[in-house]
Amino acid sequence: MKLFLDTAEIDEIRTGIRWGVIDGVTTNPTLFAKVGGSYDEVLRQICKLTPGPVSAEVIADDVEGMVAEGRHFAALAPNIVVKIPMCENGLEAISRLAEEGIRTNCTLIFSANQGLLAAKAGASFLSPFVGRLDDVNEEGMTVIRELADIVGIFELETEIITASVRHPRHVTDAALAGAHIATIPFKVLQQMVRHPLTDRGIELFKADWAKATKAASAKG
Repeated sequence: MKLFLDTAEIDEIRTGIRWGVIDGVTTNPTLFAKVGGSYDEVLRQICKLTPGPVSAEVIADDVEGMVAEGRHFAALAPNIVVKIPMCENGLEAISRLAEEGIRTNCTLIFSANQGLLAAKAGASFLSPFVGRLDDVNEEGMTVIRELADIVGIFELETEIITASVRHPRHVTDAALAGAHIATIPFKVLQQMVRHPLTDRGIELFKADWAKATKAASAKG
């Protein structure tokens, strides 16, 4: 399973790339608001850091506006993917952009039916929000499993991005459910690295090494 970072913070992206584990980046207006500046410039910087897909979300809610923004974003860099919300206008915009060869990521998916429609419209990526489904007492991973089955059975040309990831267990469950990608906050990526037994093990190894070198010096 591929891992995307869900952030607009350049330093976080640089760190994840240095670790060799990041395959792409997703952004949205909320994440960009935390960074500020020029959205176009931030996107260009991100696209230079990673050759993988970089999702840029449209703000318009009408078809013509979505298509125009999508064309604008796609012209910024070859690895841009246009992020469009699931809705009637969104489906039409996805279909039109697909006809022009512009890749799209259908976001705010909360059911397998919505994902199926987005895939049929031509979305390159489907983004079900598992955390937000969990928040309303629904099983977010059920949508991932159902979509994975549908995409596999009918060999649809799209990839499932598990989004709204809240903790490391979401990443594990997404992988087991058949998601192609999980897009995760940097905090969750850090949590995936760590385990108290690993930390304790490193401390013990260092302590044992210090004792061994001290004893060797004393003998010498």
